[in-house]
Amino acid sequence: MNKKKLISGLKTLAALLIIALHIAPFYIMINMSLKSASERTSRWLPPVKLYIQNYFNAMETGKLLRALGNTFFIVLCAVVIIVVVGAMAAYPLSRKTTRRNRLILAVIVGIMMVPQLSVLVPLYKEMVAMGGINRYWGVILVSATFNLPMAIYMYSNFIGTIPRELDEAAMIDGCSRMQVFFRIILPSLKATTASVIIWTSVGIWNDYQFQLYFLQKPQFRTITLAITTFFTDSKTDMGAAAAAAFIVVLPPVLMYIALQKYFVQGAMDSAVK
Repeated sequence: MNKKKLISGLKTLAALLIIALHIAPFYIMINMSLKSASERTSRWLPPVKLYIQNYFNAMETGKLLRALGNTFFIVLCAVVIIVVVGAMAAYPLSRKTTRRNRLILAVIVGIMMVPQLSVLVPLYKEMVAMGGINRYWGVILVSATFNLPMAIYMYSNFIGTIPRELDEAAMIDGCSRMQVFFRIILPSLKATTASVIIWTSVGIWNDYQFQLYFLQKPQFRTITLAITTFFTDSKTDMGAAAAAAFIVVLPPVLMYIALQKYFVQGAMDSAVK
């Protein structure tokens, strides 16, 4: 019994340390967002006097509301493309297990291994030729393209577990192949869709390199680019930067809380299947 209690205590201590390591950056960020530039106390200590002007500076100086709107629009459009195109592409690949389809899936998995920076120069040249620089559709297209392989791979695995008899029964009742997909297959993929939405939207929300090169004008600035405006050669406003970071981290956290049930279910199903 003593040995079991010791092991249980060590596990609890390890869990608390992991939780503390994850919470510490948020704690420091909130502390910094509530301190004035003149307050020189440790970042680990709470502020002596609350200074909420940092949040107003983040909104005004960083044009954070416009940046949030731009980012929301880019993420929404890209995620819709990823979910719809990814699921539709995965449906025939998983339903017809031919050698060609297996080869296509292998290529898709291989594409997932390619670092984004390795193709940035030719991609930028191609987007210049297409007129996609400083255009929403340009960064949306690029973001959706680089996140589609993961979505196709996940959807194909889950669609493969759905009995094909459902397709046949629906087609006997008069449904076309497209109706089978939208009425039978897609509603059965709620957990997978939630996982795809969370992973891809958070990745696009936090993206910096594509948005830096493809959205160069201030009116197209996203949240990651807006936060960099608080760091210049002449001045660094850590308080406003921390306040901006706290504001922009809230939407992904709220989205995860809203979709947590489906996300956990999708993660458990993927582990089993």
